[in-house]
This record gives sequence, structure tokens and C-alpha cells, in this order.
Amino acid sequence: MAETVSSWRSAFSIYTQPRVLGMIWLGFSAGLPFSLTSSTLSAWLADADVSLAVIGYFSLVGVAYSVKVLWAPVVDRLPLPLFCRWLGKRRGWIFGAQIGIALGLFGMGGLDVHQELAKMAWLAIWVAFCSATQDVAIDAYRIEIVAPEIQGAMAAMYVFGYRLSLLLAGAGVLYIAEYQSWSAAYQGMALTMSVGMVATLLAREPARLVDDRVERLEQSVEVALGVSGVRSLSASLLRWFSDAVVSPFVEFFQRNGKNGARILLLIAVYKMSDIAMGVMANPFYLELGFSKKDIADVTKVFGFFMTIVGTSIGGVLVVRFGIMRPLLFGAVIVAATNLLFAALALVQPDIMLLAGVISADNLSGGIASAAFIAYLSSLTNSAYTATQYALFSSLMTLPAKLIGGVSGDLVAQFGYAVFFMYSTVIGVPAIVLAIMLARSASFGRRN
Repeated sequence: MAETVSSWRSAFSIYTQPRVLGMIWLGFSAGLPFSLTSSTLSAWLADADVSLAVIGYFSLVGVAYSVKVLWAPVVDRLPLPLFCRWLGKRRGWIFGAQIGIALGLFGMGGLDVHQELAKMAWLAIWVAFCSATQDVAIDAYRIEIVAPEIQGAMAAMYVFGYRLSLLLAGAGVLYIAEYQSWSAAYQGMALTMSVGMVATLLAREPARLVDDRVERLEQSVEVALGVSGVRSLSASLLRWFSDAVVSPFVEFFQRNGKNGARILLLIAVYKMSDIAMGVMANPFYLELGFSKKDIADVTKVFGFFMTIVGTSIGGVLVVRFGIMRPLLFGAVIVAATNLLFAALALVQPDIMLLAGVISADNLSGGIASAAFIAYLSSLTNSAYTATQYALFSSLMTLPAKLIGGVSGDLVAQFGYAVFFMYSTVIGVPAIVLAIMLARSASFGRRN
């Protein structure tokens, strides 16, 4: 018993490590520009009486986060002039992106929305691009700086910092705009990016390991494409494309063999149950008769704290039990908690019951997120960290968002109770795949 208590205490002590704590501030830096180019920017434009149609077009700025995989190979393979020479490849890209974000936000704060709307749009695109680039570089840094079993704890601290910055860039900016101005708010947020810059300067650059197997793989792919040893500009560009874009995909399937397709399928469906349910959550609360204040109080207060608690527990479970068991546990509890929403749809609305259901949902979501991020991180090869993780992170949201698109039709036809049971059922494939991959991993270890 004493040994078990000591093991749990040792697992929780992971949160005292400087590199784990440092992820709070990198997460803060990642979350700050996200709201400032999406919901907060929409509020500014609406307050300035910009038409709803134009505000809708501004939402397309967020596409940068969905297509960051397109330039992740550049972050992986090429150094950013000046910054990478000074700070190293990972910290150099992070620091350069942070400067770009700060300059873009400061520039947005200096514009007159009525007279310079086009400039505002271009600067918003620039900030989103730099922010997405920062995400790619931070993900690569986080994966390379610690061992896979610590990735759950790194994810927990990242989420904590990210959520803090969302509060500041959301409610905080609205307060500043109310008592000062939108310009002062955005320029203040530009200065706040210095928090992430300081964290980047204080961080340690990850060691870059040379993998002979990867070099041989890249050479074989070049030979297969017929560009090995060919001296021409087009051949040089194709060689770079082969090494930076094609080889990461070939390496993934070569390393994982027959499990490669199963892994990608698990990534695609793991968040499906959670995201599909989340689309209809707020309309559901309103239909139950809860006020907007009730919804905000419960989802923001309970949601914030329970998500942090959940990710923290998830990080400890990964340290204590490895990755696969917490990953499976997360898939089960995320699907199961959707049944609580189905029950909520069938009983008399009660604010305490709502708080309990949302607490359970956010707690389970936090545990699953920490385990899932640790799993994705363990799948990358250090030679292609940014490219492979950007692919995984894009894959984990796209199918779920497509499924979420039909949520409204399902609710309209069958009602909320049936919809939430449906959202539980679509979580079953993730559970089955997690079991299959866990068994495969155990079999591999025994042999």
C-alpha cells in the first residue's frame, strides 16, 4: 500500500518539473491570438456596425489553423533566418511567430475599422498565419523536449495556459474595450505576447537526433521518384518535396506496418463523439429553459475548472499506467457521459443537475484529451515531428466536424435524447480501435 501511495505521489510530482510548468506560458501564447482573430474580432466588428455578411467573411481567417499542415514541412526542414541561428530551430520558429503575432495585433489596434477594413482583414490573416505557425512549432518543441510518458502532463499544462489566455482575450478584452477602446485592448494584447516570448527565451532547445534509418529512407524515396543525384533546379525542388513531405508519410507507414491504417482511423474517430455532441450543447441548454447567464456561469466556471482537473488527472494516468490504458479509458468515459445529456433531456431541468452533467463531461473530456495528445505525440518521428503531428491534429478534427454538420438535422427529426444516444454510439468505434491497438502493442512487447 505504501509503495502504491509513493507511486501516485511520484506521478503527481511530474507537475513540479520546470519544462512541464513552462508549457503553461507557451499554451498561453498559443491561445491568445486565436480568440483575437475569431470571436473577439467578431465582437469588435459588430460593435463598429460592420455588416453581418462581412463579419461572416472574416471568420474565414480561421482556415489557417485547419491547413497548417501545408507549411508544417517548412517549419520542420528549414531554419528561420536569424532566429534559428540564435535560438535553435524549434525556439527560433516559436519566437519569430510570436513577434509576427505581436506586430500584427499592434497594427490591428492602430486601424480605423470604418476606413481601413481591408487592412484589418489582411492583418487578421497575418496574425492567424503566424499563430498557426506558432502552434506547429510549439507542438514540435513539446514532443521533442520530454519523453512520451510525460506528454500527458505537458498537454495538461498547455491546456491550462491556453484556457487562461482565452479568458483574457475574450472577457478581458471586452472589459478593456468597454472602459477604454478596442484599439487599446488589441495593442494591450500585443504587449501581452511578451509572456510567451520570455517563456521561449527561458526554455531549452530540444536535442536534434540524427536517424540513419530516416536518411536511408529519404534516399530510397528520391530514387523511387527518379530525382536522386539529378542536378537541376526542378530536381532539387522535387528532392526537397520528397524529403519534407513524402518521406514523413512513408516513414509513418513503414514504422507502424499494418497498424498504420488503424492508427489513422482511430485519430479520425477518437474526438467524434465529443465534437458532435458539443455542436448542439448550447441550443440544448437554451431549449431546456436555462438563461444565458446560467449557461455562461455553469459552462465557463465549472467547465474551466473541471477541464483543468481532467487534463491534470489524465497526465498523471499516462505517467502511472502508460498511454494505451488511459487512451482507452478516455474513449469510454467520453462516450458514456453523453448518456448523461440524454438523461438530462428526459427529466425536469435543474441547475444543479446541469452543473453535475457539465462537470462530468468536462472532466472526462480533459482526461481523454491529455491521453490522446500523449498518444499523438508518441506516434511522431523526431525527424518529422512538426509535419506528422500537424497531419494528426488536422485529421482528428475534420471528420468530427463533418459529422457535426448533420447534428441539427438529427435533433430536428428525432429530438435531443435520441441525438445524445447517437453521439454515444459513434464513440464506440474509437473504443474498439483503442482495444485493438492496445492488444497489438502488448503482443509486440511480449515478442
